[in-house]
Amino acid sequence: MNSIKQQIGVEQDLGTHTFSAEEIVGFATRYDPQRFHVDPEAAAKSNFGALCASGWHTTAVWMRLNVEDIKSQVQQAIVRGETPPQFGPSPGFENLKWLKPVYAGDTVRFTRTLKAVRALQSRPGWSMMQMSSAAYNQTGDKVLEFDSAALVALPDS
Repeated sequence: MNSIKQQIGVEQDLGTHTFSAEEIVGFATRYDPQRFHVDPEAAAKSNFGALCASGWHTTAVWMRLNVEDIKSQVQQAIVRGETPPQFGPSPGFENLKWLKPVYAGDTVRFTRTLKAVRALQSRPGWSMMQMSSAAYNQTGDKVLEFDSAALVALPDS
């Protein structure tokens, strides 16, 4: 596996997701039942002008793609005979911004960029990764951004 530290500053493409009206309504009905997420007619009369995904839905898709990417990188390292890093929990995120609506039919590309890695004095063998993440719609407009952190145990070099 490429050293995690070699990935600093490199934007990692996590994949894309197309948001269907059915999926938007289903997610919002369960988790964010505001009228512009669950009712196409009401959404058309809202400031959004059409049915749009909950920001939480957009962020949840980022998380799914992020975890799938990490699992893939770990599997690739194992196939190459390398000891992969052990990824731990995240202490949180900040600066979450939903910059533009994600409408039914939009295809969104999700990314993650490693900003820094520092060893933790309080947890020997563990480091803290600082990341920024974003998502872009099919016209290249940024629709989501946030900063986050996660614990990682790096293999001995």
